Amino acid sequence: MLLTSLLLIPFLGTLALLLWPGNPTPSRLRQITIGILAVQLAFSLATALAFDPAQVGLQLREQHSWLPGIGLDYALGVDGLSLPLVLINGALTLVSAVITRDISQRPRLYFAMLLLISGAVNGAFLADNLLLFFLFYELELIPLWLLISVWGGVNRAYAATKFLIFTAASGMLILGAFLGLALLTGQVDFSLTPVLSDRLAMGGQLWLLGALLIGFGIKIPLVPLHNWLPDAHTQASTPVSVLLAGVLLKLGTYGLLRFGLQLFPEAWERLAPALAIWAAVSVLYGSLAAIAQTDMKRMVAYSSVGHMGYVLLAAAANTPVSLLGAVFQMVSHGLISALLFLLVGIVYRKTGTRDLEVLRGLLNPERGLPLTGSLMTVAVMASAGLPGMAGFISEFLVFRGSITAFPLATLLSMVGSGLTAVYFLLLVNRAFFGRLAITPPSGDAVADARLDVQLAPVAPRETIPALALAAGVVLIGVWPHSLGRISEVATTALATLTTGSGGLG
Repeated sequence: MLLTSLLLIPFLGTLALLLWPGNPTPSRLRQITIGILAVQLAFSLATALAFDPAQVGLQLREQHSWLPGIGLDYALGVDGLSLPLVLINGALTLVSAVITRDISQRPRLYFAMLLLISGAVNGAFLADNLLLFFLFYELELIPLWLLISVWGGVNRAYAATKFLIFTAASGMLILGAFLGLALLTGQVDFSLTPVLSDRLAMGGQLWLLGALLIGFGIKIPLVPLHNWLPDAHTQASTPVSVLLAGVLLKLGTYGLLRFGLQLFPEAWERLAPALAIWAAVSVLYGSLAAIAQTDMKRMVAYSSVGHMGYVLLAAAANTPVSLLGAVFQMVSHGLISALLFLLVGIVYRKTGTRDLEVLRGLLNPERGLPLTGSLMTVAVMASAGLPGMAGFISEFLVFRGSITAFPLATLLSMVGSGLTAVYFLLLVNRAFFGRLAITPPSGDAVADARLDVQLAPVAPRETIPALALAAGVVLIGVWPHSLGRISEVATTALATLTTGSGGLG
């Protein structure tokens, strides 16, 4: 029941918030949500303690017959690929609730949607049945659409609609691939791998894998399927951006590894050179697009496009080292991107702008945001892959594991890693150094009047989560064994898959 608890806690919490008697204040609803998510995180940690890193395959399995006629069973399990993502989901959803503030419009619905998304993501990471995964994968769609469309920015309707269309197309392709699997094999059992060399021709494997690649490529997102992401991040509130970048994008990368590589190892090997090129293009495009941005939030959003390309490169190489790097990259990007969006949100709330052409000198120790600026420096160093940070470990493993298989794509991705330092140095230099000012570049009278700035201090509800995320980034950087021991057995087994090697477990 340990894994089921990771679903029941947020789902029952959602129901409790919606049915809570009376008219509780937003502050009370926030406190209840934080309490529920803290319990969920405690159960996630209990799952990690019960997990045996030396054991191959899914552990703590729970299975019950649900709708056997269509192959849908309630089947859960956890391994070294899914456990780190369950932990990240528990931590970052709690962070999102803690940093939420000023929710006066429909607060009951807002916090209920946070809980519902957290439970759905846990279900997707733990599902040991293709249809069950799809149900949880789709369950987070409408809650996130509501979080953007109701509590987003000025153009929230446009951004939410674009997100809905893209993600709905993603789900249709994934479901089509799963159903096509049953049709081509004549096997209505979605809990086992039906891709056997004597039952499914290579042509069929390629078609089904192609549908999964596009479907999960939208979610990651990879170029040119990324168009929805910058708008969604720009219009979403800070807590929603933390959740979107830190957790929800990982559904795409997890799906590629779990249901792309693991279900179709032969077809994956055939497409691997094209996937490596696709990864390099995404890395370079995301980095170059980030350099061109003047909005801090859009810059961080485009950086996610580039950094998610590293996971595809690692998966294409399909070596034990590269796949371990893919897990490190998913976890490190979750922590780093969440920290970046949190800090950008602080800057926006304190200054009223995210424009790099307007902001100057925020690192001012007396009248600016010195702690925010210091943490931003830590976050950009981690994202750029400086030693001692989580980003360095993940990128080193990805490049080390991929260079032999795809040297050109790996070298191009290394260039993209170098460009990360360029655009984030531009961000820090423009916004945090120099004389403190919030002024348009025109130098008119209105601008001059805003040179004498005194920014209010940052509340502990945001400072403490930011410090915790920064500590996590440094911890993984200086003690990578803490994560590597959990995932190494699973990624090694995944890298050595052969056709007919068993099921999802």
